[in-house]
Amino acid sequence: MKHRYLALLSTLLLAACSQETAQNNAPAASQAQEVPAASAPKSQAQGGFFGTNVQKDDIGGDFTLTDGDGKPFTLSSLKGKVVLLTFGYTNCPDVCPTSLLTYSEVLGQLGEQAKDVAVVFVSVDPDRDTPEVVGKFAKTFNPNFIGLTATGDQSIPVVKQQYRVVSAKSQEQSADIYLIDHTAGTYVLDKNGETVLMENYGRTSGEIAADVKRLLQS
Repeated sequence: MKHRYLALLSTLLLAACSQETAQNNAPAASQAQEVPAASAPKSQAQGGFFGTNVQKDDIGGDFTLTDGDGKPFTLSSLKGKVVLLTFGYTNCPDVCPTSLLTYSEVLGQLGEQAKDVAVVFVSVDPDRDTPEVVGKFAKTFNPNFIGLTATGDQSIPVVKQQYRVVSAKSQEQSADIYLIDHTAGTYVLDKNGETVLMENYGRTSGEIAADVKRLLQS
Protein backbone atom coordinates (compact mmCIF):
# COMPACT_ATOMS: atom_id res chain seq x y z
CA MET A 1 0.00 0.00 0.00
CA LYS A 2 2.88 2.36 0.82
CA HIS A 3 4.42 1.95 -2.63
CA ARG A 4 1.05 2.44 -4.30
CA TYR A 5 0.46 5.58 -2.24
CA LEU A 6 3.84 7.01 -3.26
CA ALA A 7 3.13 6.18 -6.88
CA LEU A 8 -0.19 7.98 -6.64
CA LEU A 9 1.39 11.06 -5.10
CA SER A 10 3.84 11.21 -7.99
CA THR A 11 0.89 11.70 -10.33
CA LEU A 12 -0.42 14.69 -8.41
CA LEU A 13 0.81 18.14 -9.33
CA LEU A 14 1.82 20.26 -6.35
CA ALA A 15 0.76 23.53 -7.87
CA ALA A 16 2.66 26.68 -7.02
CA CYS A 17 -0.02 29.24 -7.70
CA SER A 18 2.05 31.59 -9.80
CA GLN A 19 1.80 33.06 -13.23
CA GLU A 20 4.68 30.87 -14.37
CA THR A 21 2.72 27.75 -13.40
CA ALA A 22 -0.29 28.93 -15.33
CA GLN A 23 1.74 29.70 -18.44
CA ASN A 24 3.50 26.35 -18.41
CA ASN A 25 0.66 24.04 -17.43
CA ALA A 26 -2.80 25.61 -17.57
CA PRO A 27 -4.90 24.80 -20.64
CA ALA A 28 -6.64 27.85 -22.06
CA ALA A 29 -10.41 27.83 -22.01
CA SER A 30 -10.47 27.80 -25.80
CA GLN A 31 -8.26 24.70 -25.87
CA ALA A 32 -10.58 22.88 -23.49
CA GLN A 33 -13.53 23.65 -25.72
CA GLU A 34 -11.77 22.24 -28.75
CA VAL A 35 -11.75 18.63 -27.49
CA PRO A 36 -13.49 16.61 -30.21
CA ALA A 37 -16.80 15.00 -29.39
CA ALA A 38 -15.25 11.65 -30.31
CA SER A 39 -13.20 11.64 -27.10
CA ALA A 40 -15.94 10.03 -25.00
CA PRO A 41 -16.71 7.07 -27.31
CA LYS A 42 -12.99 6.40 -27.76
CA SER A 43 -12.42 6.24 -23.99
CA GLN A 44 -15.37 3.93 -23.50
CA ALA A 45 -14.28 1.69 -26.34
CA GLN A 46 -10.90 1.25 -24.66
CA GLY A 47 -12.68 0.23 -21.47
CA GLY A 48 -10.76 2.72 -19.32
CA PHE A 49 -10.84 6.17 -17.79
CA PHE A 50 -8.78 9.22 -18.65
CA GLY A 51 -8.26 9.83 -14.94
CA THR A 52 -6.17 7.71 -12.55
CA ASN A 53 -8.18 5.00 -10.80
CA VAL A 54 -7.67 5.34 -7.03
CA GLN A 55 -10.32 2.94 -5.77
CA LYS A 56 -7.75 0.72 -4.05
CA ASP A 57 -5.90 3.56 -2.33
CA ASP A 58 -8.20 4.20 0.63
CA ILE A 59 -8.72 7.85 -0.24
CA GLY A 60 -11.74 9.84 0.83
CA GLY A 61 -14.49 9.77 3.40
CA ASP A 62 -17.35 11.90 4.60
CA PHE A 63 -16.85 15.32 6.18
CA THR A 64 -18.82 18.35 7.27
CA LEU A 65 -17.71 21.91 6.50
CA THR A 66 -19.50 25.24 6.09
CA ASP A 67 -21.04 26.41 2.81
CA GLY A 68 -21.46 29.87 1.36
CA ASP A 69 -24.65 30.44 3.32
CA GLY A 70 -22.85 29.78 6.59
CA LYS A 71 -24.62 26.44 7.05
CA PRO A 72 -23.06 23.04 7.78
CA PHE A 73 -22.67 21.00 4.61
CA THR A 74 -21.98 17.27 4.69
CA LEU A 75 -20.41 15.64 1.66
CA SER A 76 -22.59 12.55 2.01
CA SER A 77 -25.63 14.73 1.30
CA LEU A 78 -24.56 14.52 -2.34
CA LYS A 79 -24.96 10.74 -2.58
CA GLY A 80 -26.80 9.87 -5.74
CA LYS A 81 -24.68 12.33 -7.70
CA VAL A 82 -21.22 12.12 -9.23
CA VAL A 83 -19.06 14.65 -7.39
CA LEU A 84 -16.04 16.59 -8.64
CA LEU A 85 -14.12 17.45 -5.46
CA THR A 86 -11.25 19.91 -5.65
CA PHE A 87 -9.12 21.87 -3.18
CA GLY A 88 -7.72 25.40 -3.49
CA TYR A 89 -8.21 28.96 -2.27
CA THR A 90 -9.92 32.10 -3.47
CA ASN A 91 -6.76 34.21 -3.75
CA CYS A 92 -5.16 31.69 -6.10
CA PRO A 93 -4.13 33.72 -9.17
CA ASP A 94 -4.32 31.02 -11.81
CA VAL A 95 -4.59 27.30 -11.03
CA CYS A 96 -7.90 27.40 -9.17
CA PRO A 97 -9.71 29.75 -11.59
CA THR A 98 -8.48 27.69 -14.54
CA SER A 99 -9.67 24.48 -12.91
CA LEU A 100 -13.10 25.82 -11.97
CA LEU A 101 -13.58 27.18 -15.48
CA THR A 102 -12.80 23.70 -16.80
CA TYR A 103 -15.36 22.11 -14.47
CA SER A 104 -17.98 24.60 -15.63
CA GLU A 105 -17.25 23.52 -19.19
CA VAL A 106 -17.64 19.90 -18.08
CA LEU A 107 -21.17 20.61 -16.87
CA GLY A 108 -21.93 22.38 -20.12
CA GLN A 109 -20.84 19.32 -22.10
CA LEU A 110 -22.97 17.02 -19.96
CA GLY A 111 -26.19 18.77 -20.93
CA GLU A 112 -29.22 17.33 -19.12
CA GLN A 113 -26.96 14.97 -17.16
CA ALA A 114 -25.37 17.94 -15.38
CA LYS A 115 -28.21 17.86 -12.84
CA ASP A 116 -26.73 14.62 -11.52
CA VAL A 117 -23.25 16.10 -10.99
CA ALA A 118 -21.97 18.35 -8.20
CA VAL A 119 -18.77 20.40 -8.12
CA VAL A 120 -17.35 21.05 -4.64
CA PHE A 121 -14.51 23.51 -3.99
CA VAL A 122 -12.87 23.15 -0.55
CA SER A 123 -10.69 26.02 0.65
CA VAL A 124 -7.27 25.22 2.11
CA ASP A 125 -7.12 28.83 3.35
CA PRO A 126 -9.90 29.11 5.94
CA ASP A 127 -8.19 32.06 7.65
CA ARG A 128 -9.02 34.29 4.68
CA ASP A 129 -11.76 32.28 2.98
CA THR A 130 -14.87 32.91 5.04
CA PRO A 131 -18.07 31.09 4.06
CA GLU A 132 -19.34 34.13 2.18
CA VAL A 133 -16.06 34.62 0.32
CA VAL A 134 -15.62 31.00 -0.76
CA GLY A 135 -19.29 30.66 -1.65
CA LYS A 136 -19.27 33.70 -3.94
CA PHE A 137 -15.96 32.65 -5.49
CA ALA A 138 -17.22 29.18 -6.45
CA LYS A 139 -20.48 30.51 -7.86
CA THR A 140 -18.61 33.03 -9.98
CA PHE A 141 -17.75 30.12 -12.27
CA ASN A 142 -21.10 28.35 -12.07
CA PRO A 143 -24.13 29.15 -9.90
CA ASN A 144 -24.41 25.49 -8.92
CA PHE A 145 -20.86 25.14 -7.62
CA ILE A 146 -20.50 24.55 -3.88
CA GLY A 147 -17.78 26.41 -1.97
CA LEU A 148 -16.80 25.10 1.46
CA THR A 149 -14.56 26.28 4.28
CA ALA A 150 -14.02 25.51 7.96
CA THR A 151 -15.65 27.30 10.87
CA GLY A 152 -15.81 26.55 14.57
CA ASP A 153 -14.28 23.18 15.40
CA GLN A 154 -14.34 21.99 11.77
CA SER A 155 -10.90 20.99 10.53
CA ILE A 156 -9.46 21.48 7.05
CA PRO A 157 -6.30 19.49 8.03
CA VAL A 158 -8.45 16.45 8.79
CA VAL A 159 -10.20 16.68 5.41
CA LYS A 160 -6.84 17.17 3.68
CA GLN A 161 -5.56 14.02 5.37
CA GLN A 162 -8.60 12.07 4.22
CA TYR A 163 -7.93 13.08 0.61
CA ARG A 164 -4.11 13.20 0.82
CA VAL A 165 -4.01 16.85 -0.09
CA VAL A 166 -0.86 18.88 0.61
CA SER A 167 -0.80 22.66 1.01
CA ALA A 168 1.62 25.20 2.46
CA LYS A 169 2.04 28.98 2.46
CA SER A 170 4.63 30.40 0.09
CA GLN A 171 5.89 33.88 -0.85
CA GLU A 172 4.53 35.08 2.49
CA GLN A 173 4.77 38.86 2.75
CA SER A 174 2.61 39.31 5.84
CA ALA A 175 -0.03 37.54 7.89
CA ASP A 176 -2.63 38.50 5.27
CA ILE A 177 -0.61 38.50 2.05
CA TYR A 178 0.71 35.16 0.82
CA LEU A 179 0.26 32.49 -1.82
CA ILE A 180 -0.38 28.81 -1.12
CA ASP A 181 1.22 25.87 -2.89
CA HIS A 182 -1.35 23.09 -3.01
CA THR A 183 -2.14 19.78 -4.60
CA ALA A 184 -3.99 20.46 -7.81
CA GLY A 185 -6.41 18.19 -9.60
CA THR A 186 -9.84 16.80 -8.90
CA TYR A 187 -11.19 13.73 -7.19
CA VAL A 188 -14.23 12.17 -8.81
CA LEU A 189 -16.65 10.41 -6.48
CA ASP A 190 -19.25 7.99 -7.76
CA LYS A 191 -22.94 8.06 -6.89
CA ASN A 192 -22.26 6.05 -3.72
CA GLY A 193 -19.77 8.64 -2.46
CA GLU A 194 -16.75 6.43 -3.16
CA THR A 195 -13.58 8.08 -4.51
CA VAL A 196 -12.96 6.53 -7.92
CA LEU A 197 -10.66 8.82 -9.92
CA MET A 198 -8.04 11.52 -9.67
CA GLU A 199 -8.18 13.89 -12.63
CA ASN A 200 -4.74 15.50 -12.75
CA TYR A 201 -4.44 19.25 -13.27
CA GLY A 202 -4.44 19.98 -16.99
CA ARG A 203 -7.02 17.33 -17.87
CA THR A 204 -9.37 18.74 -20.49
CA SER A 205 -13.06 19.30 -19.96
CA GLY A 206 -13.83 16.75 -22.69
CA GLU A 207 -11.81 14.05 -20.95
CA ILE A 208 -13.34 14.74 -17.54
CA ALA A 209 -16.83 14.83 -19.03
CA ALA A 210 -16.21 11.43 -20.64
CA ASP A 211 -15.18 9.95 -17.29
CA VAL A 212 -18.17 11.48 -15.52
CA LYS A 213 -20.56 10.06 -18.14
CA ARG A 214 -19.17 6.59 -17.53
CA LEU A 215 -19.75 6.91 -13.80
CA LEU A 216 -23.27 8.24 -14.33
CA GLN A 217 -24.06 5.14 -16.38
CA SER A 218 -22.67 2.71 -13.81
